[in-house]
Amino acid sequence: MVRPERQMTHTLKAAGGLAAATLALALLISCASRPLPTPTAPTVVPTHLPMPAVVFSEPGAGRLPPPGSPPSPAARRRPASPAPGAGRVLLTAADGYIDGEGLSPFATDYPAVGNLAPELRAAVQHASTDAARDGVDLMISSGWRSVRYQQSLLDAAIAQYGSEAEARRWVNTPEKSTHVTGKAVDIGPTAADLWLRQHGNRYGLCQIYANEMWHYELATAPGGICPRPIADASAG
Repeated sequence: MVRPERQMTHTLKAAGGLAAATLALALLISCASRPLPTPTAPTVVPTHLPMPAVVFSEPGAGRLPPPGSPPSPAARRRPASPAPGAGRVLLTAADGYIDGEGLSPFATDYPAVGNLAPELRAAVQHASTDAARDGVDLMISSGWRSVRYQQSLLDAAIAQYGSEAEARRWVNTPEKSTHVTGKAVDIGPTAADLWLRQHGNRYGLCQIYANEMWHYELATAPGGICPRPIADASAG
C-alpha cells in the first residue's frame, strides 16, 4: 500500500513534467511558424570623387583681336586686320598679312618679317631672345605691310569709326605708314608689350603712339632714352 504523501509527490512530478513538455512543444510550434530571414546583399555606398576644377582664362587673354571685329578706341587696342578676302581686296602673306596670333621675329620666310628693315628686325630678334629668358613670348603681330594692305586697314577703320579723321588716330595712310616702309612692328601678346615698354630702350625700340602700346620703332640708340610717345598716328 502506497502512502498518501508519496502518492502526492508522484502526482506533482507527473504534472510538472507534463507542463514542461507542453511549454517546449509550444515553443517549437512558434519557431516553426516564423518565416526564415531572407539574406540581403550588403549595401554599398558609392564614394564620389571630387571633380577637378575647370579654370577658364579671361576671354581673349593673351590673344590678339580676332579679324573683322576692331575694338573701340576706349579699349586702347588696335583695330584688327581684315580677314583674307574681306571686301574687294584679297590679302595674303605676300601683303604682310599674318594669319594667327603672330610670328616669331626669326620667321624671315614670311614677308611681314623678312621685309622689315634689317636693323629693326635684328633689334626685335635680340629683344625676343632676352624676353624668352624672362619667360615672355615676344611675337610680331604685324610687321611690314603692302600698300593695299595698309589701305584696306584704313578703309576698315573709316567704316568702324565713321570718319577718316577718327580712323587716322589708329591707322595711318599708306603714304605715311612706317609699316609700309618696314620700319615699324606691332608686338604681342600684352605681356610682351609690357616687357618691351620696360626694356625696349636697351635695343633702341620705343613705343611711338600713346594709344598703341604694341607699336614699336627704332627711335633711339641702344641703351638711350626713348622720346615721349605722341598722342596717336594722326599727330605724326
